[in-house]
Amino acid sequence: MNFADFHFAEPRWLWLAAVAPIFLALLHAHAAKKRREQLARMASPNFIQQLTASHSPARRRFKNILLLLAFIFAGLALARPQWGSVATDKAWLGDDVVFCLDCSLSMTTSDVLPSRLQRAKFAMLDFVRRQSHGRVGLVTFAGSAFIQCPLTFDVDAFEETLLSVDEKTMPIPGTDIGRALDEAYRAMDKNAKRKIIVLVTDGEDLEKSGVAAAKNLATNGVVVFTIGVGTPAGKEIQTVNATGQPELLRDDKGEIVRSQLDETTLREIAEATGGSYYPLGALGEGLTKIRPAIHALDRAGGLRQSAKNGVEQFYWFIAAMLVLLVAESLIGTRRKNFPATP
Repeated sequence: MNFADFHFAEPRWLWLAAVAPIFLALLHAHAAKKRREQLARMASPNFIQQLTASHSPARRRFKNILLLLAFIFAGLALARPQWGSVATDKAWLGDDVVFCLDCSLSMTTSDVLPSRLQRAKFAMLDFVRRQSHGRVGLVTFAGSAFIQCPLTFDVDAFEETLLSVDEKTMPIPGTDIGRALDEAYRAMDKNAKRKIIVLVTDGEDLEKSGVAAAKNLATNGVVVFTIGVGTPAGKEIQTVNATGQPELLRDDKGEIVRSQLDETTLREIAEATGGSYYPLGALGEGLTKIRPAIHALDRAGGLRQSAKNGVEQFYWFIAAMLVLLVAESLIGTRRKNFPATP
């Protein structure tokens, strides 16, 4: 067993190991004195000697010593003794992440199954459950943008909000990525050392404002990672008409609208802030690449740190305390052999 770097993580509890046994010893002494006084008032010394002939003072003292030691080990355990060390990586622990999720009509396209929006939601849920270590927030956007979930540690609240999102969440049609990024920045903690936005969209920026907004956010220390949902080939957008029947979406000229993944725009947005672009993929694997990308940024900026933490060893002291308490309870105070009463 390696006892290198022995120390107590919570040394303020050492007072219990030092003081509690003293008070317990005084309590035992006081209790023994009171018992003797009570017996002296009840009977003569000879009769008391006969009544207590089977009692073993040595066994009583031994039981008391076991209790004192148990209190000492309890105090040591609360002080959290540590020895040995384990290396930990401090990179990207506790960072806030604001997701911008495209809820425009083009996200209902099924070139990735079951649809772009549903696949994006599933991937985001998986990311938050497996890889998120800080607060998460959610901004939804189409022709406008809105903070659906402020930054929170409550993953369940985030998931509930995310699952309720659909193509009808945003009342204004269109796709305004620039407004979405600005709204995400509003949701951020401006005092945070690192500000991360994950933009999840098919990249069809109808207002052409995304790149300009990203450049502006870069001056405020914001890093945007873009996740492209869909395929470059794209697919027609299917809608439901007034009679409830499915039909293909057509433009003002009557031509069928085909939605395609715009990777060029998404790359430009990410590069403008020092972030990266990743296609979401059929199984949402694109989001899993964000954390390694953050680590790469840390190494480049000298922010990645490793630390050696002490290994918790309090359980040894807890085990010793329990053994002492069990032993004390099993030891009686009667002599094994004592003289018979005449």
